[in-house]
Amino acid sequence: MAQSTFDDDDLFGEAADEMRADVREHLTSAKSKLPTADAVWETDAENILGALNGLRSALDTGDAVDELRQAKKQYVMGERAGAFEDDEALADEIESLQELVETLEEAHDQVGELTSVVPQLKSDLEDAHAEGVDTDAEADDAESEEAEA
Repeated sequence: MAQSTFDDDDLFGEAADEMRADVREHLTSAKSKLPTADAVWETDAENILGALNGLRSALDTGDAVDELRQAKKQYVMGERAGAFEDDEALADEIESLQELVETLEEAHDQVGELTSVVPQLKSDLEDAHAEGVDTDAEADDAESEEAEA
């Protein structure tokens, strides 16, 4: 039977290892919940609005944000306790993933803006062209009437 140790340094070391494992687990989970590159790049939409809606859905970070938040909370707690003093790679991984999530969220917002603008733009262009066609047709009719007179 193994002897249990209750030495503060041993317990702290175990807690730090567990915290590090929790951070890595949350980071792995966050990465797995990110959209895939193919989901963001490929589309089978028939028009631009369909493509934009598909892209907007693909850019959704979903639960990745929550997992990243959990990883960062665990890391901050461990860092303040001195458990991660020599683990810059873990901090870099968190920062890199945070930047990617922020970029995805920004792109999601930008596509959302386009998604709301494009239908109105289409309608306005249709109206502008319809008015232009009517004006041209009326001018042709007026010229025809003048020629007949």
